Amino acid sequence: MTSLAQTEAADGTVQLATVRARHLKAPIVLAGATVLLALLFLLVPRSGTSTFRLNDPASPFALPDVALPTGPTSWVIIAILVVLSALAFLRAWSYRKPSIWLVIAFSVLAVFGFLVWAGAGGLVPVSSLLFGAVSLSVPLVFGALGGVIGERAGVVNVAIEGQLLLGAFSAALLSSITGSAFIGLLGAMVGGVLVAAVLAAFAIKYLVEQVIVGVVLNVLVSGLTGFLYGALLAPNEATLNTPVRFSRIEIPLLSDIPIIGPVLFNQTFIVYLMFITVAVVAWGLYRTKWGLRLRAVGEHPQAADTVGIKVNATRFWNVLLAGAIAGIGGAYFTLVSVPQFGKDMTAGLGFIALAAVIFGRWDPIRATLAALLFGFATNLQNLLSILKTPIPGEFMLMLPYVVTLLAVAGFAGQIRGPAASGKPYIKS
Repeated sequence: MTSLAQTEAADGTVQLATVRARHLKAPIVLAGATVLLALLFLLVPRSGTSTFRLNDPASPFALPDVALPTGPTSWVIIAILVVLSALAFLRAWSYRKPSIWLVIAFSVLAVFGFLVWAGAGGLVPVSSLLFGAVSLSVPLVFGALGGVIGERAGVVNVAIEGQLLLGAFSAALLSSITGSAFIGLLGAMVGGVLVAAVLAAFAIKYLVEQVIVGVVLNVLVSGLTGFLYGALLAPNEATLNTPVRFSRIEIPLLSDIPIIGPVLFNQTFIVYLMFITVAVVAWGLYRTKWGLRLRAVGEHPQAADTVGIKVNATRFWNVLLAGAIAGIGGAYFTLVSVPQFGKDMTAGLGFIALAAVIFGRWDPIRATLAALLFGFATNLQNLLSILKTPIPGEFMLMLPYVVTLLAVAGFAGQIRGPAASGKPYIKS
């Protein structure tokens, strides 16, 4: 990274000097992960053969299982990780950022090495692992997209958890009453918009601290949905808490692609809607007038105001849009994942979605990838329980949150969000 610093010459003139800084945080994290993985293999050695099942039972193309010797394969991967960590340090020493492809390659190999160690004497179903990761990531992706839009507009959307929860409740209630999953989906969007409207009103109009409003809204929605669940849904479960769920839609030919076909192209309507939403938001944010104005009010609202953009109105409507998108993520809980609403069923995923926004550098594509990473970590926890690895069960329950902390602290700590995010705008 380069920056400019002012220096005063002997004759009193001010000169600009270039200051370069080395990006050491990412190489240190990679090296630390390599050391931890090597210690795991050394202190808890596992022998035998690790078998990876590439074939999906429903796929017309039969792929053979891949069997690897656990011990030798694990240490070969450690050697490759050492080389990648060294390359990251070399780039940092020459004042260059670590390549994103180097980080991705390191992450994939590290996860693969861990699976080789964990799968000793067992079977690792690759397609099922990836399918579960995508399924668990859907609420996180919608929540993260809502967070990206809100913060790009200048409002910190800490209320993602409440938007997911009220979206799940509204979807279950309306789908049960009408017998339509699509009406339930619309209800979820309305639920997310209601929470977002309260956030926008207090944060933009009344200038209340945005983080505090978001936390209070999360507690309020949790208490409200918990009360309505006990007073309304539980006593009338047959009529008010039996939502019609979306069924899977198989796309011909594409769903037959080995490994990734069943993962991406044999999904429900909400998953396909997620693909479209990510693409539209990513394109609109950088290629349309809407995206330009959105980024303007989040980066420099005074400048946006001088060219005729109504800053607070733009922020208000975009926070509502963010709430509607997050509400779709809530609908996934009751219209796809679980056949009925349960108290506090979102289980803090809104906060992980907020972490995905930060880790993804307030970019729709990066935030989506971060959400997929956290979903993969959650599903990996379930697989490790099945494989009966020697890792304590309590640690496996912590795994998604540990990955979240490492990701945000290790890679996102060196970046900044939109300049005006969290700062109310008062027209002078």
